[in-house]
Amino acid sequence: MAMFCFQCQETIGNKGCTGAAGYCGKTDRVAQLEDVLVYVTKGLGVVSKKAGTVEPRVGRFIAKALFTTITNVNFDEDRITEAINEGLKLRDEIKKKYNISDDGLHDSATWNATTKEEFLAKWDEIKIPNEQNEDIKSLKELITYGLKGLAAYTEHAAVLGYEDQDVWNFLAEGMAITTENLSVDELVGYAMKTGEAAVKAMALLDKANTETYGHPEISEVNIGVRNNPGILISGHDLKDMEELLEQTKGTGVDVYTHGEMLPANYYPAFKKYDHFVGNYGNAWWMQDKEFEAFNGPILMTTNCLVPPKDSYKDRVFTTGEVGFPGVKHIPDRVDGKPKDFSEIIELAKKCKPPTPIESGKIIGGFAHEQVFKLADKVVDAVKSGAIRKFVVMAGCDGRHKSREYYTEFAKKLPKDTVILTAGCAKYRYIKLNLGDINGIPRVLDAGQCNDSYSLAVIAMKLKEVFGLNDINELPIAYNIAWYEQKAVAVLLALLYLGVKNIKLGPTLPAFVSPNVLKVLVENFNISTISNVDDDMKELIG
Repeated sequence: MAMFCFQCQETIGNKGCTGAAGYCGKTDRVAQLEDVLVYVTKGLGVVSKKAGTVEPRVGRFIAKALFTTITNVNFDEDRITEAINEGLKLRDEIKKKYNISDDGLHDSATWNATTKEEFLAKWDEIKIPNEQNEDIKSLKELITYGLKGLAAYTEHAAVLGYEDQDVWNFLAEGMAITTENLSVDELVGYAMKTGEAAVKAMALLDKANTETYGHPEISEVNIGVRNNPGILISGHDLKDMEELLEQTKGTGVDVYTHGEMLPANYYPAFKKYDHFVGNYGNAWWMQDKEFEAFNGPILMTTNCLVPPKDSYKDRVFTTGEVGFPGVKHIPDRVDGKPKDFSEIIELAKKCKPPTPIESGKIIGGFAHEQVFKLADKVVDAVKSGAIRKFVVMAGCDGRHKSREYYTEFAKKLPKDTVILTAGCAKYRYIKLNLGDINGIPRVLDAGQCNDSYSLAVIAMKLKEVFGLNDINELPIAYNIAWYEQKAVAVLLALLYLGVKNIKLGPTLPAFVSPNVLKVLVENFNISTISNVDDDMKELIG
């Protein structure tokens, strides 16, 4: 059976990737093994529901497994197969412990595969039947992808020692309900509950990051290079960042961030390292050129990996849920000990310094606490009319030429508007010289897509400050770019918070059926982008 995948924005023809490989580069075999892994998490959700409890180890496994299946995370058949077997073993332990005969999906009597070839063959036999109702299928996919994003945020927090049993419970419950015979209305309700859980997960991650590394500060980030050999760290994981900086102290090796790791430059805890140079490059999709030019080793900590070219593949290392065949993998922590990055450091010492690709500085660090410190200045600017409107341009970047829309939109914004951003979509405009309003930069970067919670907190605080009853009465417009499943979780979180009139682009999700889209339009007035001038009139006036 050939693959079918339409979980990301770049899915072919905005319909679905089929055949031998997806647009992201994963093979049909990888895609189907990931389908099996998702199927295993559904079974764990069902047995947990029958057991009447979700053990933390089950919640954590579901989070790690779903994170593994997010776009551009794991391309390695063997490691995905290991995760499948781990999930089946855990399922059997829960069934035995709570005296459960089967999980309703793949009981031990019929599921006896252990190798990737057996799993692929078994998947052809017992794959989940296609939903006959297009809208039911659409809503179950929407919930599943929202749960994948929720899982990523939850796993990031768990790495730092922060867990929430309510989130574990919802992850398991959510996967279980995707197997049940529910109505459209019931599934719409669960989609909103997924948004509620996403808010909790993002709040937990925000707490984990800020209590561990301090609240982000307004920071000027160097985008040039030095003459020392370097290591480039990409992805999102701040714990990996901390351990890499500790292990590279005094080695003569510099550390640079890439892509979504840029906001690590904003945290106080990392500023004490004098070998932490700044940021190199841009969004994830440019890594084939930028990794080549960097010359030194690259550490991929989470999603956003593009299949590496042979010319630099031997300099790429993965860790966490990330994997790619033929690329060296740094194992997880054991007994609380740090990961061992010594092989990366030794390789870096033998490499040339990074090739300069740009110079100068960019400004960021406008997470909620930092914006709150500017609250009086912001409120005065709004009341005086100096700031007419804030525009949330958060989300993801991608390869499609249509994304140039966001750069043009930012350039054409009136000078009395301020952009609020988070995620790698920022690379479309953060390096533009858009100036400031009474000392307030016109691009306020809250951080990673993981930090989108900050934008919600800022909006809720402004609602309180201005004494408004409805968040939609704020002078805030939403023009959001999406790419993968964490963006789906953020969208559901915004809908749960009651945000309306969101522009979403560059295309609407392929997995949203016409009738489900109609519900979103009627209840939240969601629409896709059109052209800069017309959207500017609609959003800004």
